[in-house]
Amino acid sequence: MIIVVGFIIIVGAVIGGFMAEHGPVERLVQPFELLIIGGAGLGTFIMSNSIKVVKDSGKALGEAFGNKVPKERNYLDVLGVLYSLMRDLRTKSRNEIEAHIDNPDESTIFQSAPTVLKNKELTSFICDYVRLIIIGNARSHEIEALMDEEIDTILHDKMKPHDAILAVGDSFPAIGIVAAVLGVIKALGAINESPEVLGELIGAALVGTMLGILLSYCVCNPICSQIKIVRSKQHRLYIIVKQTLLAYMNGSVPQVALEYGRKTISSYERPSIDSVEQEMMNPGGGGDSKAA
Repeated sequence: MIIVVGFIIIVGAVIGGFMAEHGPVERLVQPFELLIIGGAGLGTFIMSNSIKVVKDSGKALGEAFGNKVPKERNYLDVLGVLYSLMRDLRTKSRNEIEAHIDNPDESTIFQSAPTVLKNKELTSFICDYVRLIIIGNARSHEIEALMDEEIDTILHDKMKPHDAILAVGDSFPAIGIVAAVLGVIKALGAINESPEVLGELIGAALVGTMLGILLSYCVCNPICSQIKIVRSKQHRLYIIVKQTLLAYMNGSVPQVALEYGRKTISSYERPSIDSVEQEMMNPGGGGDSKAA
């Protein structure tokens, strides 16, 4: 929604300012200039990226427009799952723990946290490292190094749509010049026409330059920034898992280990200690009930 609001302001300011200067708005309606710029930009995007990145870019755009950032419920669900697993690690047998991490879809622990279970990558991340803890041979600093490497890889993959769309956005001003040059070529073909006709053709060509710059700096770049914000916040869930499990491996009791994870959440979004304690007593039922 925030992207839509910003876009309305941009269009209103640009068109409104042009109208305030008594500019003929109908001259800005140049569908073929937009076709040239948009088509060339889309072709460049497809040529520059793999099919997976193209598909993930569509998903990233949907997340940005829908502001799909983790809510309090998401954070509480992650902390609740980690608490239940750490508690069982201290009190139950290896076979009982493996039943949860080998088949999380059937696990009562994961079923109590639907936002975690829905995120297959995060669920796999949690299960993989709990499994390493069960094995018992790995030391905490080795696990931390492995986690850091995997988290960096996940972030790199998640930011590929941002980088891909940003690269196309940066190319739009140059593509707009291409559209403008094509328009000038058309205008030169009518050099014998009246000044009114020639001026209209040149004006149409210059719209291409304007559209290229507008699409780059007022559309693509802000959307890319929003993609980065959304996916960075989604990535924070992995940091919570990392810090919590490392604290547990280093000897902290589950309640204290959760605090290590909670403290990695931004102060603007961090659940209160009371909310976390309520989640430990009543998994899936405390705090904000909204899911991302």
